[in-house]
Amino acid sequence: MNAWIESTFANVIKMGWDTSYGWKIAIESTIYMTFWSFVFGGLLGLLAGLLLVLTGPRGVLENKYVFWILDKVASLFRAIPFIILLAVISPVTKLIVGKSIGMTAALVPLSLSVFPFYARQVQVVLSEMDRGVIEAAQASGATIWDIICVYLREGLPDLIRVTTLTLISLIGYTAMAGAIGSGGLGNVAISYGYNRSDHDVTFVATLLILIMIFFVQFVGDFLTKKINHR
Repeated sequence: MNAWIESTFANVIKMGWDTSYGWKIAIESTIYMTFWSFVFGGLLGLLAGLLLVLTGPRGVLENKYVFWILDKVASLFRAIPFIILLAVISPVTKLIVGKSIGMTAALVPLSLSVFPFYARQVQVVLSEMDRGVIEAAQASGATIWDIICVYLREGLPDLIRVTTLTLISLIGYTAMAGAIGSGGLGNVAISYGYNRSDHDVTFVATLLILIMIFFVQFVGDFLTKKINHR
């Protein structure tokens, strides 16, 4: 059995676990990029999604000018393919983090790609909420902050669902971020596997990415069912 593993996955073993380009670094890089880009892009997307609902038609802060600007910005960034976004905002990335390549540099385009996608998801979730709940809160003299809390509390199960979807998409984006030398499992699959025709490396890297995706999906589904009492 050991002999079969060593012969079938020779290149996987050769890469090693704790080397400068080994599997441990690749896994940590993917997790690092996914987590921090969602923290930055997700928070920005959540804020934008809330503002789109609050300033939109029939919103409690209805403002067609603010809504129009936010709507167009979200649509613009969402329309740009991620691989092109990497190149377009390279000067901005260098200005923010001091370099345009590497794992930390990838956080800028990754965050900007998450922001419009998550903003739209949040907008859809909150827009579909029972209008009567918000009107009841307004009638009882609730402040804007109180109404925001009502939106987030009532929409929490669906927000977890769209967060899961966003994280899964983001894991896929980290693979393309390898184009700017960000590292990660996607970069391993392409640079060390596909480009060198080391198919065992490509297979294992892809398998690890799928495991991450299934884990995120499992946790998201579990939390959604746990919280959803409707």
